[in-house]
Amino acid sequence: MTYCGIDCCKECSRLAECGGCEKCKGHPFGGSCVAERNKNFAELEKSLVSEINALGIDGLEVNDLFLLSGAFVNLEYPLPNGTSVKFLNDKDVYLGNQIEKKTSDRCYGVVANEDFILVSEYGCNGAEPKIVLYKKNKK
Repeated sequence: MTYCGIDCCKECSRLAECGGCEKCKGHPFGGSCVAERNKNFAELEKSLVSEINALGIDGLEVNDLFLLSGAFVNLEYPLPNGTSVKFLNDKDVYLGNQIEKKTSDRCYGVVANEDFILVSEYGCNGAEPKIVLYKKNKK
């Protein structure tokens, strides 16, 4: 088992980089992990799935969320002023999923934690990302 009790390290492609959750005491890659921070992680995940599905975004239905490295899901979004910005921390671990749009060659990307939900749309390998929704959770 891992530091937080969820056995996710065995499936992580970056395990050699951080050494596993027990070795880094729940702070893989030097950041923070949503699973380690939340004692009732399963309930948080279930709540976020329900909240995402209730957003009413056409074609977006999430059944599962997975632990994902920020470096993997931190896309650079273009802004109207011509600059681009990343919203996540590459070192943190978030909950997320990718959902293929049925009527398009694009996908929805969902990234969330206890503080926010970010829904984006993008092409192959994260090309041309666009923010669909950013929702900050009330504390």
